[in-house]
Amino acid sequence: MNRLDDKVALISGAARGIGAETARRMAEAGAKVIIGDILEERAQETVKEIEAAGGQAAYVKLDVTSEANWTAAVGAATKQFGGLDILVNNAGMFLGRDFMEATLEDWHKLVAINMTGVFLGTKLCAPALNERGQKSRHGSAIVNLASVAGIVGSQLDPLYSMTKGGVTLFTKSCALAFGRKGWKIRVNSIHPGVIETDMGAQTFASRAKQLGTNDVEGARSTALKQHPIGRLGVPEDIALGIVFLASDDAGFMTGSGMVVDGGLTAQ
Repeated sequence: MNRLDDKVALISGAARGIGAETARRMAEAGAKVIIGDILEERAQETVKEIEAAGGQAAYVKLDVTSEANWTAAVGAATKQFGGLDILVNNAGMFLGRDFMEATLEDWHKLVAINMTGVFLGTKLCAPALNERGQKSRHGSAIVNLASVAGIVGSQLDPLYSMTKGGVTLFTKSCALAFGRKGWKIRVNSIHPGVIETDMGAQTFASRAKQLGTNDVEGARSTALKQHPIGRLGVPEDIALGIVFLASDDAGFMTGSGMVVDGGLTAQ
C-alpha cells in the first residue's frame, strides 16, 4: 500500500518540517527524492538521514520564485534519477499579521512564495511529469500544500487565507486543464490543520501578539481546543497523506482536496 517504488519525487521546502518528513516517508516507500530548498545545510542533513536509512536522495537549491532554479531542479531529477514522477509544492510562508497592518511588500512576498512558487513549479515540472506519466497506468502526480485556511476564513491572517484559497482552486483548475490536454498528471491538494512545526509556532506567537497578551502558551492552548481530536498535528500526519496522494492507490483522485485537520473544519 502507498508504495512509490521507482518513482522520482521533487519536494520544495523540504529541508525541514512537513517537507522533510514527506521526503523521508517517500524514500521509505521506495521513491528517489530531490530535496529542494534554500536552506542548504538543513537540506543536506535531511539527505544524509535518508541515505543513512537506505534511501536515495539529492539536494538542489530551490528558490521557488526563480524560474531558473525550477528548471535546474527538473534537470537534476532527470540527470540523476532519470525523470520526474511526483511534484510536491510544499514551500510556503505564514505572515501572521492583520491585513490592515500588512504592507504591500509583505503581500508581494507572501504571494511570491505561496502562489507564484506553486505556479512556477507546476508549469516548469509539467512536461517532465507528463513524459513519465504517459508510461504509467495512473500517471504522474502533483500534490499542493494548501491549508484549512484555504477552505474556511482565517481570523488571524486573511492574506494567508487568500493565498491558500488560490492554491486550492488552482489545484482543481490544473486537474481539469491537464485532463483536457490529455496529460496524465493528477493534481490534488492537502489541507493541514495546525501542525507542530516552526510555522505552527509562528501562528501561536502571532495570535498572542494580535490579542495583545504575548501569552504564546495560551495561544497554543486555544489552537488545541479547536481540534476535536484532542491534539495538534505533527509533520507525519501530513506526510502520510501526501504519500498516499502521490501513490497509485490514489489513482482515481484528481482535483480533490484532502483535509487532515483533526476535525477543525468539521465544526
